Amino acid sequence: MQIARVVGTTISTVKDPRVRGRKLLLCQPTDVTGKEVLGRSFAAVDVVDAGTGDLVLVCHGSAARQTPQTKDAPVDSVVMAVLDSMELDGATVFRKE
Repeated sequence: MQIARVVGTTISTVKDPRVRGRKLLLCQPTDVTGKEVLGRSFAAVDVVDAGTGDLVLVCHGSAARQTPQTKDAPVDSVVMAVLDSMELDGATVFRKE
């Protein structure tokens, strides 16, 4: 799993029927405090109604195909949670506003 920030959305009118009706979000990897880090942004299928600016938890690879919405779909990344807060070494490093 990876922590990422949703930085945008995509629009795709032609896509595999198994992901039809699902939002495709553009995500940027972050560190454990929620700060964006250098790295390649990626697209992920949204199954939790996340939006731009949200800090999210993303699964990649075969784990991305384990949700009811992505089972047996051609999916490599899925947004599986919107984070409300994060704590590191006893200190809150992120809290959703």
